[in-house]
Amino acid sequence: MNINSFSWPRLQDNLKNFSFAFPAIIIFSIFYIYPFFDIFRLSFHQWNGITPSMKYVGLQNFRELMGDAVWWQAMGHAAYITLIALTFQNILAFALALACDREIRMRRFYRVVFFIPPVLSEVVVGLIWQWILYAGMQDGQHIGLLNYWLTQTGLPQLAHNWLSDPKTALTCIAVVHCWKGFGWGFIMLLAGLQTIDRQLYEAARVDGANSWKLFTNVTVPMMVPVMLVVVILTVLGSMQVFVLVLSMVGQGLGYHTEVPVTRILAAMTGTNRFGYACAMGVNFGVILIMVSVAFKSLSGRLKQA
Repeated sequence: MNINSFSWPRLQDNLKNFSFAFPAIIIFSIFYIYPFFDIFRLSFHQWNGITPSMKYVGLQNFRELMGDAVWWQAMGHAAYITLIALTFQNILAFALALACDREIRMRRFYRVVFFIPPVLSEVVVGLIWQWILYAGMQDGQHIGLLNYWLTQTGLPQLAHNWLSDPKTALTCIAVVHCWKGFGWGFIMLLAGLQTIDRQLYEAARVDGANSWKLFTNVTVPMMVPVMLVVVILTVLGSMQVFVLVLSMVGQGLGYHTEVPVTRILAAMTGTNRFGYACAMGVNFGVILIMVSVAFKSLSGRLKQA
């Protein structure tokens, strides 16, 4: 270091600037960095979560996890919810964003209404939809709102135990998850649509492009970066669905509605295998990171194309 280039006022400015970021760094380190490394360390141990003694088992937890059929079934359930979210949820969000991007009446009102579900508590949403999909009977009448409506409209044969039937429970959870989460995609896609230069549409119309050509040759190419961000956030959010499952069905259907986070919770609270639960968390985190990196790479290639 050249002593002649040392500047005490400059050092003071740097320390002053760092002091503003230091509290955030401390909080991030305590609640994010330290837990990450501690979970990774615990995944190599056998621990009941209570006693201070731990037994080092190496890769045993990970080897057991590779053959855990219930864990991979839970991963499949999360992938199923994610697939529905990627299709139904994002298509709905894009369609509504396109509608609100045009000059329509009350479009500001629609923007507010469409963003209400994401800001609601997942527990509240789950309990409300549990009441809607409830299949109980009282005095020969369905209590659940959906089944009551089906009965009153002359379709009693469609009344069903929606959340008690293993064949429909997971699909119901996926649909409710899409209903609650489409508002985030809607806001992001609408913001992306509003950044497109309107002169591009005018130039395309001068060249004789119709509405479909405008959509495929102008809107979609310009929206690809935003769409990829929405897709990545949808995958990460849907794979980690948890509160809706507990608030709608709890753990009463056994393995039929298990998702990765509920499986990790069961390992911690049911069998007191904290080391095995940490191995699940590490495995789950690695999978999510790989998915994020894959989509990030895809995004970079599409931008270069």
